[in-house]
Amino acid sequence: MWIRSDGDSTFVECRIHPNASKDSIEGIREDRLSVRLSAPPIEGKANKALIKFLSKNLHIAKSRIAISQGDKSRIKVLRLEGIGLDEVLSGLGLTLSP
Repeated sequence: MWIRSDGDSTFVECRIHPNASKDSIEGIREDRLSVRLSAPPIEGKANKALIKFLSKNLHIAKSRIAISQGDKSRIKVLRLEGIGLDEVLSGLGLTLSP
């Protein structure tokens, strides 16, 4: 499952596609959230762009988003503090498939 709740945090597994023409959420691909970022994967720029992009879409502070796994990988697990599963899905414009 690409998204799960644990206490007051929500964890999201995603695959990053850097150097895209624009920042966007592609949807769920291979049981991961697929995110296109215009930032290059150099010196943490894509990681910063990902946090900024999600912060804007989910309307939460950047400090409440952390990369818990995959700092140097295209596949990452993000920890979103103080936001529920339903709020994340709504902010990303997605629904859980049965």
